[in-house]
Amino acid sequence: MHQGGPIGRRQVRDGDGGRRLGAAELGAELGERATLVQFSSAFCQPCRATRRTLSEVAAMVDGVTHIEIDAESRLELVRALEIARTPTVLVLDAAGRVVRRASGLPRRADVIAALGDAV
Repeated sequence: MHQGGPIGRRQVRDGDGGRRLGAAELGAELGERATLVQFSSAFCQPCRATRRTLSEVAAMVDGVTHIEIDAESRLELVRALEIARTPTVLVLDAAGRVVRRASGLPRRADVIAALGDAV
């Protein structure tokens, strides 16, 4: 993934200042090696395509889990993480540290590359 700044309609940045997320906050268990956390909303067309891409990548890479969170039902978490739009994807390492963050529709190659930072 690109290092910061806009890429078309995507916005990408490294990490979140060492922030860690766990199963209690996310509502699901973390992946053994990495976790792809997707914040979505009901009427978000790019969210559906993002769901497909992240699910495919998680199925391809051992130990990677995809968790989708409905932003509207988890407003406290959305505010705490400063999620400004959907889809937003957080890439977590095995310990739940946010190592990469991107908003907008991700490309499969970018997701796989971001996982390299997490595993």
